[in-house]
Amino acid sequence: MIENIFNKKQQFKIPNKKKVASWVDDLFEWLFLNESQVTFTSFNEKAKVLQENLNEIISTTIDSEQATQIVTRLFSKMDALYKNLIEDAEYIVQYDPAAKSINEVLVAYPGFYAVTFHRIAHILWKEEVPIIPRLISEYIHSKAGIDIHPGATIGMHFIIDHGTGVVIGETAVIGNNVKIYQGVTLGALSVSKEEAEVKRHPTIKNNVTIYANATILGGNTIIEDHVVIGGNVWVTSSIAAHALVYHKSEVVIKHKQKFPEPINYVI
Repeated sequence: MIENIFNKKQQFKIPNKKKVASWVDDLFEWLFLNESQVTFTSFNEKAKVLQENLNEIISTTIDSEQATQIVTRLFSKMDALYKNLIEDAEYIVQYDPAAKSINEVLVAYPGFYAVTFHRIAHILWKEEVPIIPRLISEYIHSKAGIDIHPGATIGMHFIIDHGTGVVIGETAVIGNNVKIYQGVTLGALSVSKEEAEVKRHPTIKNNVTIYANATILGGNTIIEDHVVIGGNVWVTSSIAAHALVYHKSEVVIKHKQKFPEPINYVI
């Protein structure tokens, strides 16, 4: 019985999840945490270690030479990526009244954390690295409560406020200067497995705000520029530019004295 499990296991090339999680944590520290004893030499040495560790992780799924080339290309883009991430953080400080400083955003905002590693996972996804991009996104999901598929395309200055329960699907496309709140879903309408390569998730264009618990579904759904989507809205068709979409609900208030007190009421 045990031998059968062992033999079956040899068919799979599965990277170590703990090593992926550790690499994510180490990269975050390298990018943003400024320790007092850090010199450029030690900073550069840490970069080499990060590259070596990622190369080792990716080599569990593809040829080691190919893995080395991918890691080299990723780190060659790191300077431009870092610049974009700092702009993301500055955009949050500019528009979020609760953000006191860029330092606070860098280390204490789950939305920024999720977007940082989405951008890295997306590069690896486009390089067609198996499994690793999903492991990165799922680790971030477990830490921040934000589920972004690494295939999703996200533009500049993207804000996820609060973040808990946000879901962004594989073929979603998000433009620049977009703000979304907790519980937002950019998902797919029901499709068959045969349509896996079809665009299944919505397109959100520039300067769009999507408030809490809104659900936007479908690959043909396009939210045009400067649209505001209100909370709890369910959208399955395109919305023209500058529109305001909201869910109309009725709140009824009754005086509690009209209701008898419950007898032997137990929760």
